[in-house]
Amino acid sequence: MYEYIKGRMDFVGPEYIVVDNGGIGYQIYTPNPFSFSHLMGSDVQIYTFHYVREDLIALYGFQSREEKALFMRLLSVTGIGPKGALAILASGEPQQVVNAIENEDEAFLVKFPGVGKKTARQMILDLKGKLQDIVPDYFPNLFTPEIEDQSNELDEAILALKALGYSDKEIKKVTPALKMENLTTDQYIKKALQKLLR
Repeated sequence: MYEYIKGRMDFVGPEYIVVDNGGIGYQIYTPNPFSFSHLMGSDVQIYTFHYVREDLIALYGFQSREEKALFMRLLSVTGIGPKGALAILASGEPQQVVNAIENEDEAFLVKFPGVGKKTARQMILDLKGKLQDIVPDYFPNLFTPEIEDQSNELDEAILALKALGYSDKEIKKVTPALKMENLTTDQYIKKALQKLLR
């Protein structure tokens, strides 16, 4: 229904962003909301997918058409809902996901929150050989957040990981390694997910 929304970045939270367009604030769920933190108050263009179900109407947003396309492909898999698809995209490593599907690597896929063996097998059956058009120019480097205070950035990253479904126990395992680095929130999240998915 909506291809994209242009407007001013009004809010960034652990699960969604709010884009103000003509005085209307659009609540948009994204794979990694904190990657938009540095755009607060700026004009943005977010590619959107309008999801409608009996008990849920929501807008999901992405930095590129490719990211949106992969989200839609993931939604087509039985057993994967919007939250699960966002968690997979939030890893920031789409090539790894595609490789796992192409190589039938169930062990890698089940590391994502909400993806069990049955769902991993279904992903492979439904998507193998159908994602090549998405991968080449995937995740263009459109955003380069500036490094801010480490404690705030790390706290935001931890909130985002919890929103993606990771437990406190899982997060505590990777936190010590993260504290040794000075990164942006987006970089902390990607680094944590890489460690959690090993």
